[in-house]
Amino acid sequence: MSANSFRDRLLDGETSVGTFQLLDSAMVSEMIGVAGMDFVIYDQEHGPLTAETTLKLTASAQNKDLAPIVRVRENREAEIQRALDLGAAGVQVPQIETRSDAEAAVEAARFDPLGSRGLSQYVRAGEYTGSESYTQEQNEERLLVIQVEGKRGVENIDEILEVEGIDVVFLGPYDLSQSLGIPGEVTHERVEKLMQRVCESGVETDTIVGAFADNAEIANKWINAGVQYLTVGVEAAHFTKYLENLVEDIDIPSTG
Repeated sequence: MSANSFRDRLLDGETSVGTFQLLDSAMVSEMIGVAGMDFVIYDQEHGPLTAETTLKLTASAQNKDLAPIVRVRENREAEIQRALDLGAAGVQVPQIETRSDAEAAVEAARFDPLGSRGLSQYVRAGEYTGSESYTQEQNEERLLVIQVEGKRGVENIDEILEVEGIDVVFLGPYDLSQSLGIPGEVTHERVEKLMQRVCESGVETDTIVGAFADNAEIANKWINAGVQYLTVGVEAAHFTKYLENLVEDIDIPSTG
């Protein structure tokens, strides 16, 4: 799946499902694609991945028509620019709480006239040679996802979504729960109320809404609420849980 077709499918109203990846393994990226997911988020914020390790993972994902999205460590120009120059299908920017936070993300992720992303077309995103249409194509093809993860961000959601250049507003239920003083209670009614508020704002402003879900049941709930960009779990957790369940299901003779 090309970056362009992934963004276009979202803009056309289709629902896409992906997962987070922490492991530095091109094979894992291929597996996620083989499994039929639409995108993978390389987590540089909470995982050990770097620009160097993310580069090979991005190429591996694109080999399997899997759209690679990079969650950067922070809302900083150098972080965002580097992720996009690597040729990722999009960038996911954490901890957006105000309109100015959103404007800074757009400024770093978009070329003129929407922003002022640092320009070198001799990068992987420009196929190393660039073209006269490079900046326009990048603005049209690369996805910008902003993460609203706290009570303050939800309170400011209307003015945040007024900022031109944002494609997806992504809800982080774990950080939302922490901001409410109930850390980890991601299905608490107070957390879900805030998430529903953002879903409604997304409909009103024609903005795509994304969310994290721990399992298929929660994922289906948010899809029914209008979420289109749905991330289900983290690949390391999927792997660990599967092995745990496998061990529990095996009848191992007692040695006692």
